[in-house]
Amino acid sequence: MIFIAVKFTIRPERSARWLEDVAEFTRATREEPGNLFYEWSKSVDNEHEYVLLEAFADAEAGEVHVKSEHFRTAMAWMPDAVAETPKIINVEVPGSGWSAMAEVQPRQ
Repeated sequence: MIFIAVKFTIRPERSARWLEDVAEFTRATREEPGNLFYEWSKSVDNEHEYVLLEAFADAEAGEVHVKSEHFRTAMAWMPDAVAETPKIINVEVPGSGWSAMAEVQPRQ
């Protein structure tokens, strides 16, 4: 699985509507056959920072993603929305999704 984490710092005047701005891109990416998950979160420390966690089944699925029309469209407008270059971690890891955390379990 290809796992990617990206931190986006958005321009203050655009940050409140960021999730709306990326809604179509998010929907289209989630519909890709090789996409395992594509999830946005907002930083609790920086009101203008959003974190994207995404995963693809394999390198081929990742390549399909970056060659898609919706990816090219998003890359064309995102430079106008970001306040700085996004930070990214991109790694290949075993598995095909989230695993259960062993250290924390619900009490019975």
